[in-house]
Amino acid sequence: MKEEMILVLRRALLEQLGMFQGLNFEVEKYLPALLARENNFFMPRSQAETDPTFKQIIPYVLLVHDGRVLHYVRGKKAGEQRLVAKGSIGIGGHMNDNDEHLFALDKAAYLEGVKREVCEELNVQTNFQNKIVALLNDDSNEVGKVHLGVVHIFQLESDNVQKRESMITNLAFLSADELRAKRDAMETWSQICVDALDTLLARAQ
Repeated sequence: MKEEMILVLRRALLEQLGMFQGLNFEVEKYLPALLARENNFFMPRSQAETDPTFKQIIPYVLLVHDGRVLHYVRGKKAGEQRLVAKGSIGIGGHMNDNDEHLFALDKAAYLEGVKREVCEELNVQTNFQNKIVALLNDDSNEVGKVHLGVVHIFQLESDNVQKRESMITNLAFLSADELRAKRDAMETWSQICVDALDTLLARAQ
């Protein structure tokens, strides 16, 4: 069976642009370089998961309707076992090489991939606006060291969203206060986003 190939960039590029911990809102400083075809490429997932000299580019999409954010709990079938049973407000995952002739992604191809990724996990029966609001880096743990999050907000026209994947459970739109009450049971990236939720939502306007 052919090994999964996922989108990465070199950590050195991130260090050159300016390494950061947590959220970074200077999207236009980083994104053009990250999504330039000469700077990203696909490599075997097994190698990328264990080599922190590379960062896997992970879209992390918050679905928002009327100021409320979609929250779910990762069930036992979640692909990333380190995140099972954790609450999350981010939908997304690795960008795969779905096309044998695709060696890198530009912004248009990346955005199309993000939309496809979300629609594989959720049945989104409404129109939405997609906006990139921040980048997320967390080198404080083993999972974070090999991933770089691109935080998107999908502003939905209605809350007509259902799950497609069995690993998604307890799907519900929650207010900021309700999310803060659940913060301690969330995965690290979601905790970071909840702590800055007001700023993230404001940037999507």
